[in-house]
Amino acid sequence: MIHNNDTIRFETRIPVREVMQTQPTTIDAEETVARAAQTMCRDGVGSCIVLRDNLPTGIVTEEDINCKVVAKDLKPGSIHVSDIMSTPLITIGAEKLVADAAAMMVKHRVRRLPVVEAQIVIGIVTVRDILTVAAEVNELLADLIEINREEEYAMGVCDRCGNMSDDLSRVDNLMLCPVCQEEEQLL
Repeated sequence: MIHNNDTIRFETRIPVREVMQTQPTTIDAEETVARAAQTMCRDGVGSCIVLRDNLPTGIVTEEDINCKVVAKDLKPGSIHVSDIMSTPLITIGAEKLVADAAAMMVKHRVRRLPVVEAQIVIGIVTVRDILTVAAEVNELLADLIEINREEEYAMGVCDRCGNMSDDLSRVDNLMLCPVCQEEEQLL
């Protein structure tokens, strides 16, 4: 945790490797858009990383197909993926941090980053992957806050009688002194 002028920011150093999807869907640059759409449907994904000579060169997404082919009433079987792919391909290394991936996505306004090592695609990280990690971290933080709150209230003012006590305990979401705890047990 970093404390900074009344701001507390929880930092995690999670590498992209931990959240990326392995074996991303790829397609050769000379394949047709129809083939790319079939491949995406088969794999249940929204994009294909485009390869030329087995090297990543671009990406084609459902949005590319919709806006650059379907909306123009072009025939998907006669258009090559290389004609509609998004380039340059923005990639990230597996050892970079999830925070770095999120910053790159925002900067470049993309929702997917192919993960590349030695010019070979080894995975892909998406906004959804990052949001999933963020949700899990938020749940952990909520649990830590609750634990901390319980420890903080071991000393303080009793919620029932208003007296100061150094031995408060939580009873039905109230922090009670020993006297009020005994009364609660009698009720």
